[in-house]
Amino acid sequence: MAKKTTNSNAKRQPKGESKWALFKAFFTNERTRYITGLVIGALTLYVTLALISFFFTGAADQSKIENVPLGDLVNQRGAVENWTGVRGAYLADLLMNRWFGVSSFFILFFFASLGAKLMNFKGISLIKRFLFCSAMLIWGSLFCAFVFVTGYEDTFVFLGGQHGFYVSEWLVNNIGMPGMILLLAGTFIIIAVLTSKRTIPFLHRMFSFGWLPKRKKKEADPYATADMFTEEEERPYEKEWTFDDVTKPEDDEIEFEVTVPEDEGDYQPVMDNTEDADDSSAENQFTVEVPVGDDEAYDGSDLGEYDPKLDLSSFRNPSVELLKKYDNTDHQVDMEEQTANQRKIKQTLENFGISISSIKATVGPTITLYEVIPEAGVRISKIRNLEDDIALSLSALGIRIIAPMPGKGTIGIEVPNKDPQIVSMQSIIASRRFQECKYELPVALGKTITNEIFMFDLCKMPHLLVAGATGQGKSVGLNALITSLLYKKHPSELKFVLVDPKMVEFSIYSEIEKHYLAKLPDMDKAIITDFTKVINTLNSLCKEMDDRYDLLMKAHTRNVKEYNDKFKSRRLNPEKGHRFMPYIVVIIDEFGDLIMTAGKEIELPIARIAQKARAVGIHMVIATQRPTTNIITGTIKANFPARVAFRVSSMIDSRTILDSPGANQLIGRGDLLFSQGSEMIRVQCAFVDTPEVEQIASYIGGQPGYPNAFLLPEYVVEGDADKMPGAVDLSDRDPLFDEAARLIVIQQQGSTSLIQRKFAIGYNRAGRLMDQLEAAGIVGPFEGSKARQVLIMDEYSLEQLLNGLKN
Repeated sequence: MAKKTTNSNAKRQPKGESKWALFKAFFTNERTRYITGLVIGALTLYVTLALISFFFTGAADQSKIENVPLGDLVNQRGAVENWTGVRGAYLADLLMNRWFGVSSFFILFFFASLGAKLMNFKGISLIKRFLFCSAMLIWGSLFCAFVFVTGYEDTFVFLGGQHGFYVSEWLVNNIGMPGMILLLAGTFIIIAVLTSKRTIPFLHRMFSFGWLPKRKKKEADPYATADMFTEEEERPYEKEWTFDDVTKPEDDEIEFEVTVPEDEGDYQPVMDNTEDADDSSAENQFTVEVPVGDDEAYDGSDLGEYDPKLDLSSFRNPSVELLKKYDNTDHQVDMEEQTANQRKIKQTLENFGISISSIKATVGPTITLYEVIPEAGVRISKIRNLEDDIALSLSALGIRIIAPMPGKGTIGIEVPNKDPQIVSMQSIIASRRFQECKYELPVALGKTITNEIFMFDLCKMPHLLVAGATGQGKSVGLNALITSLLYKKHPSELKFVLVDPKMVEFSIYSEIEKHYLAKLPDMDKAIITDFTKVINTLNSLCKEMDDRYDLLMKAHTRNVKEYNDKFKSRRLNPEKGHRFMPYIVVIIDEFGDLIMTAGKEIELPIARIAQKARAVGIHMVIATQRPTTNIITGTIKANFPARVAFRVSSMIDSRTILDSPGANQLIGRGDLLFSQGSEMIRVQCAFVDTPEVEQIASYIGGQPGYPNAFLLPEYVVEGDADKMPGAVDLSDRDPLFDEAARLIVIQQQGSTSLIQRKFAIGYNRAGRLMDQLEAAGIVGPFEGSKARQVLIMDEYSLEQLLNGLKN
């Protein structure tokens, strides 16, 4: 537990401060909020009744309100006709005639929303509601005053109020009647567009109806997709099928049968229609066979629940004894250091004219948090600007000021300890919290500033971005992440894809290849060090992701946990392709080096995995020592909500990784900031040394494993398709081959889209033409987003090559 000490000044809070605390606590209480909302709702209802009554009783009450003092009317019972009495009559006249007219109801609408919000009604945004009501209040006042300017001169009510009357009169004098009409119409459309998403489509339909000429029908391209049909053409898959569409044979007995290939599912007859037809006997029958889904067709409950651990039933997770234990349990808090720091902080603040009422300390393993409560009237920014002065007075390596502390009425000053403790991985793994946690993918990083064990579920992150300068603990943090997963998950439940461009960080995990690692079928080693194999592996993971989504769709499940539960209960048929899905954790070290080498070829599959792979159990952890904007791009940041920042060299790098400063003020040696959304937690990363990792890997590798590493789907690079036997047959060339070749040589641009555009063909056909041109040696291989290189420089050489192909 954290040890807290309190200065004697903490007990003496000023009277004004205690009153403010009581006042704040009173209005943040749930009961107080609910009662306040209830009162606002009642008052709003009262004013609403007063306004409604005004339309019926305003004429009778107008002379009394204008000529008789309020006090005299209150003393005279029944003096006004308004349903809500004298006060309601005065309020209604104020809102309707002197202010905004009938649009005053928008004021009541806003206050009703405020009351509902205070009573914890969900789905109400006060800011949006306030802006909408304000805009409609002003617009409605001007509209009513402008439209109903005549015919109401002698009545008791001004529909637009005095505000609308005077403002509309001024606008008409300045911009005229047409300008006023355009102004009202334009502002109404703007309000409608900002208020509702349906406004723009409605305007499109309204302004395009009957004005645009209908498109002519075109001949359907045999390579076109269904989206290429015009609106007037009937889509073939939208035609309703009925029994009347079936042509009946001449004989009396009709037998109608629908069949599909055997691999589409099991079939059984479900309908026998024996109704009489108009021109046939009662013996006419229609028999239709319909497919039965995989789930309903297979029932393996009699076999018992499937156990994915059965193949390695003797496997045992590593023991805690493999981790080194450090003697930190009897570490005593240095009270002299703590008292001296408190005195120096208080003295430094007082030197700059800042008085504090109390200061208390919370001692962590490497950092002590001093929580300061300033006197009333002290600006927080003044304390925040004294960061360097406080660090100078404390002779500290670097301090961090949190002003204010989230959820507290204090200002936090984090000061490094002179004698920091080592947070061992052994203390984390052996803790009760880690041993009893029920997370799907538990990751234990270390201890917080209050000496609590910091853990999170990687499944809920669902991806992690790690950054830190060289030597600040980033590699140790990745080892801590892997170690915590190895201590909790069975090899059948978890697989790692490890990418190590430095070739030395993850090599110690090669011993667990047949237990926990995944790789491509053609790879010799599971630890990936070549950037070309990284690209293939990431694209293979995209294919694995798509395959898993297909299985989830067939199983009618939403995520991998539901799917595996259904598979273990034997409600999914393995003969239909269903299989148990282990979690896959992809860890990429030195991501910046890969981005500089491969660029978009690396970023695009990572973005695809980060956007979609959460539900199918694929999670990514990428680490870099250069958190610059050209490496951690907007696409990467948008899909990695959880970030871990070790010490970085500059505030710019801190803002890149965390969207805020702070990482540049860390002290290094495993000191990190964990950010998820708006929450930021300072953690001392658990230390796991290389010999400890080697012992864990050796312990796992010494046990019986699977015959091979977990094999990912095979991925064929587009540029290597010609190396496969029978991939391109030049004897069966496309009829447009010669013309496409001439086009490519004349334009000197090997682009599939060029062929598609010039010949008005589909993308698939254009792609096949490009493959044939590559096989014929006219264009070069696929080069990612770049156009292919044209290998034939003139038409004469091309004609010779084409003649050779014909012979």
